[in-house]
Amino acid sequence: MNILDFGAVRGGFSGEAIQRAIDEAAAQGGGRVTVPAGEFVTASLLMRSNVELHLEAGAVLRFTDSFDAYPIIRTRWEGYEQDSYRPLLYAKGERNVAVTGLGTLEGQGAAWWAAFRAGELNVARPCFICFEDCERVTLSGFKVTNSPAWTVHPLGCENVTIEGLTVVNPADSPNTDGIDPESCRNVRIAQCHIDVGDDCIAIKAGTEDAEHAVPCENVTVTGCTMVHGHGGVVLGSEMSGSIRRVAISGCVFDGTDRGIRIKSRRGRGGSVEDVSVTGVVMNDVLCPLVVNLMYFCGKGGRTPYVCDTNPQPVGDGTPYVRRIRMADIVVTNAKSAAACLYGLPEAPLEDISIVNTQIHLVESEPAVPVMNALAVPVTCAGLTAEHVRGLHLTDLRIVGAQGEDITLRDVQ
Repeated sequence: MNILDFGAVRGGFSGEAIQRAIDEAAAQGGGRVTVPAGEFVTASLLMRSNVELHLEAGAVLRFTDSFDAYPIIRTRWEGYEQDSYRPLLYAKGERNVAVTGLGTLEGQGAAWWAAFRAGELNVARPCFICFEDCERVTLSGFKVTNSPAWTVHPLGCENVTIEGLTVVNPADSPNTDGIDPESCRNVRIAQCHIDVGDDCIAIKAGTEDAEHAVPCENVTVTGCTMVHGHGGVVLGSEMSGSIRRVAISGCVFDGTDRGIRIKSRRGRGGSVEDVSVTGVVMNDVLCPLVVNLMYFCGKGGRTPYVCDTNPQPVGDGTPYVRRIRMADIVVTNAKSAAACLYGLPEAPLEDISIVNTQIHLVESEPAVPVMNALAVPVTCAGLTAEHVRGLHLTDLRIVGAQGEDITLRDVQ
């Protein structure tokens, strides 16, 4: 089905026509809805089961920046259930949903960012693409740019394939993460290029709300390039439902603040476990390898409970990180520190391996390598580890450190 046959007009508002085409395809049992070359303006679109929205080369779907065109829904963002403008592309409880092709999705996020900074929004900004509680989701080939907030957010989905996307948001755009699978199972992210204003890929599993603390598991990230984000591949900080069985391989990070980044804090609970990172190349990063269980950003992050260096009682809110293997990594022009591995005195990191890895540091303006209340700006610091049980360093080379290459405190 071609959207022109349903009344879509190049250069004009075509949201209703595109939605009619999607609904008609679903009513017939499924099929492909084609967006031909040219620019079409739309508002939020609802995807349906067994429907593929296909963007031909040269096609541009430009989403209006008129806020009134987006209904308010109840959904989750940053781990909490809240009211939000409906995502630009949205589906809930659907099966066999796909967006494919070589076209472009344009989110016109500038108006949303300005309203957010000015405090003019009463509900959360919309994600660009959010598929919630869906099964068998495919996103392939297209470019997506200028997202109002998170760009691609599979939430509570199973069997998700994201391949060959180009995700571009300005470096200073707020909270414009690239790809954020949350509480999903069986996720494959491959051959994507991500250049955004926050974390490039962030794997999440809900936060303190026990009802939504659902695991995110069986995730692969391979063959991706990531630039200018806050983190290359990030696990957390929303990880109350636990993040497990994650494999990251064959990726390049260039200009991200951190490279591989695991972050959580007291009160979140859950665990990050069974993670393999292999064959990663980084350049021009502040700190390439970070594990931080005193992350202080977000609601409640700067309380004494989070920041206290003394042991706290162990309970449901105690976070754990264990069985993390990082191997065959090459880093050039690291600026702040080679690696920061910070557990908690009551919950040390367990079984952390860094194998066959070279980290070359270059002097720069001092910067904070890890986001917690104890960190201070440094440059060319080596590897620091605190509160770790089972730290394995094999064939690790740190070049250019000012001071000790390796500093250990309460580490076995």
